[in-house]
Amino acid sequence: MAYNDEAEPVQTFSDLVGYFAAGEKPRERWRIGAEHEKFAFRLTDLSRPAYQDPDGIQAMLKGMMRFGWEGVYEGETLIALSRNGASVSLEPGGQFELSGAPLETVHDICEETGQHLEEVKVVADELGLGFVGVGFSPLWTREQTPVMPKGRYAIMRAYMPKVGNLGLDMMLRTCTVQANLDYASEADMVQKFRVSLALQPIATALFANSPFTEGKPNGFVSARANVWTDTDHDRTGMLDFVFDDDFGYERYARYALDVPMYFVKREHYIDASGQDFKAYMKGELPARPGHRPTMDDWADHLTTLFPEVRLKKYLEMRGADAGPWSRLCALPALWGGLLYDQTALDAAWDLVKGWTTDDHNKLRAMAARTGLKGDIAGRPVKDWAMDVLNIAKAGLRNRNRLSGGMVDETGYLGELFEIAASGLTPADRLLEKYHGVWQGDIRRLYADEAY
Repeated sequence: MAYNDEAEPVQTFSDLVGYFAAGEKPRERWRIGAEHEKFAFRLTDLSRPAYQDPDGIQAMLKGMMRFGWEGVYEGETLIALSRNGASVSLEPGGQFELSGAPLETVHDICEETGQHLEEVKVVADELGLGFVGVGFSPLWTREQTPVMPKGRYAIMRAYMPKVGNLGLDMMLRTCTVQANLDYASEADMVQKFRVSLALQPIATALFANSPFTEGKPNGFVSARANVWTDTDHDRTGMLDFVFDDDFGYERYARYALDVPMYFVKREHYIDASGQDFKAYMKGELPARPGHRPTMDDWADHLTTLFPEVRLKKYLEMRGADAGPWSRLCALPALWGGLLYDQTALDAAWDLVKGWTTDDHNKLRAMAARTGLKGDIAGRPVKDWAMDVLNIAKAGLRNRNRLSGGMVDETGYLGELFEIAASGLTPADRLLEKYHGVWQGDIRRLYADEAY
């Protein structure tokens, strides 16, 4: 993104609110964007490669450019790739991320993801690297994790320990899979936000896949989800106000304004950590006295909020651990089925509208620790999950988006139905292997679970 101090500064709070309204799209223009992260490791010793190593992350990026990806640079540093509306980017600890293009169907997403993983494998094989999809780095400590040379990450690394105990783990040792979806109006956004926020812990449980830390069980099925409970309370969590009667674009904008800043980006990143965007609007930001923000600054600030569901010009579903190739298409299928068919969306809201604030927060904590085990609002979590999947399946059937083989999108939910029926998360299955055939050797995970 190009930044220009000659751009029109934000004039009023209404301008900030209008940013979200500008994201509205009619149903025929709705798309789904899918993202997933994965850990790179050396096949020889399982260590995570640094950026500038001959077999490192920079070499991966350069190797991918043979497939038509164009480089994205910060100064002279290659930090990402772009192609046809998609990007490959770096998370702080070198996690390799595909941010897919906005696509019409889950079939399209699966094709895009498959092509990406094939390309990654070609380059990784040449470099002696492998990739694994789990929610939390299963073996390496923070100190053994490489740090990527990206300006915003340096600012975040310095700030995180001031506001929470696990923020550096979030940056360096977590991987997620995410789905991004559109809305037609403010009312549509509100309903989708409420449904997806209430059900985000169900997704956390279904995708829970991070039971190991530094080679041993950590007491969670999703250590990634637990990390977010002690990262930075100003910018994370379940956003109880979303369920208030007055929720809408304006309320979310007020929440975002109250979240301390990280940075301002111009020709480089300017450290504004802990400073106030409201002061910036008055020209009183200590990091840039006399300057006021542009709409690009507002868009940047919104990316530094990390609730379980995030609003930009679309809604981001942020509650799931990374996993194997077989589950990467399941997340966009789940949320597409729930949110893109009105009958399914209404049914999902009917399912959760009686949940209390305590229910939401209790379920979030339970999902990280026990997954599908336990009860919420008087029923087993696994039963709620099965209800959610049935609603999503009906929504996908109603969408009726067919592949070239005339198959709808419901098949992508198959593995999730198996998980819900068993009551055992992917993490539970990994723990069974750890205590069984792996005989306590976490290194076996890298062989069994690699792409």
